[in-house]
Amino acid sequence: MGQQVKDANGKLGILIPGLGAVATTLIAGVASINKGFSKPIGSVSQLSRIRLGKRTENRNPLIKDFVPLAKLADVVFGGWDVYEDNVYEAASKAQVLEQGQLDAVKAELEAIQPMKAVFDRNFVKNLDGSHIKTEKTRRELADAVQRDIREFKEKNGLDRVVLVWCGSTERYIETNEAFSTLAKLEEALDNDDQRIPPSMVYCYAALKEGAPYVNGAPNLTCDVPAIIELAHENGVAIAGKDFKTGQTLMKTIVAPGLQARALGVEGWFSTNILGNRDGLVLDDPENFKTKEVSKLSVLEEILDAKKNPELYGDLYHKVRINYYPPHGDNKESWDNIDIFGWLGYKMQIKINFLCRDSILAAPVALDLALFIDLAQRAGMSGIQEWLSFYLKSPQTAPGLPPEHDIFKQLMKLQNTLRHIMGEDLITHLGLDYYQELVDSIQ
Repeated sequence: MGQQVKDANGKLGILIPGLGAVATTLIAGVASINKGFSKPIGSVSQLSRIRLGKRTENRNPLIKDFVPLAKLADVVFGGWDVYEDNVYEAASKAQVLEQGQLDAVKAELEAIQPMKAVFDRNFVKNLDGSHIKTEKTRRELADAVQRDIREFKEKNGLDRVVLVWCGSTERYIETNEAFSTLAKLEEALDNDDQRIPPSMVYCYAALKEGAPYVNGAPNLTCDVPAIIELAHENGVAIAGKDFKTGQTLMKTIVAPGLQARALGVEGWFSTNILGNRDGLVLDDPENFKTKEVSKLSVLEEILDAKKNPELYGDLYHKVRINYYPPHGDNKESWDNIDIFGWLGYKMQIKINFLCRDSILAAPVALDLALFIDLAQRAGMSGIQEWLSFYLKSPQTAPGLPPEHDIFKQLMKLQNTLRHIMGEDLITHLGLDYYQELVDSIQ
């Protein structure tokens, strides 16, 4: 028997802090899809199928036809940004999509004006926007974001709202006493504690309004006890951290294959060049450290030196990101992988991935928004680890190591959907097919 899932009636608002390259590519893409100009390529929720029951039953519906997801035509976008450009202007400046594609949905994009953002330059030194809220304290800022959410919902006649952070990577911070309980976080907000980053202000405000929150950056944000406590107290779903797009996507595909075949890995050197706003922000060492921690954790979990010291005990992993304006959103990554096999013989793998960062991230952001809305309607509050399929540094229950293998993550996602809808979980054991064959012969 599945969980009681509320239907996706009415409109879903997707509010986005950070209307930059990723967000505007997502919004323009959905507008284009709704007009019949494009297909939702890269969106698992829209184009992937899910197997139900035995292989012999041949039941393989599209995920969007299997679970009650919000329809793209029922999605309303909005958000905040440190620059006052409307979404058409911001998308044009981002130069991810061709101008003709943007012009085809110009009216829809121009209609979306950003609300003033919560911004603290101490967390993002390389940005200096002017479209910023004037409230003085963290508490006043959180109250202002809550008002924004309520007014956006009322103005657009929305049934539900989710927030998806598409803003910048903030400087690296670790959890502290102020984030240890909800009471202490609220006291810190009242005292305008400067340790509270803007992303956490948005997250707190969203959860207070009952709106699920997705953290698309490696920021600490909702990965602290106080926010988890608030999520459970208010019955709200959260997910994070950091959209899994280019180089890390490749690592979670390649590394599990090497590990599955018991091949050793001696070194993995990764470097990137990109020139968008994300690259500019990451050009600051304090912001890069936040991203570096997220990107490094992937291999250390998949290629576990403690479990397999003879294969991964000497693994040297290095990550570099370089800001290179001429490439804009066209990120290029190089990976050099030093592996060894039978009798210790050494081999190499080279990967040169010329990707479009926002093209890969947009469908990830869409799926996360639609799935966390589903989770909320299914009564699944707190950390949604089953969405780790989309995330570089998946948030888990305290003390639980994350699963980074993308194929295991996909099984977890699909089995969660089967569970929600009351279908049998699939283990891929397959022995029953062959036992039936034996029984039929005897």
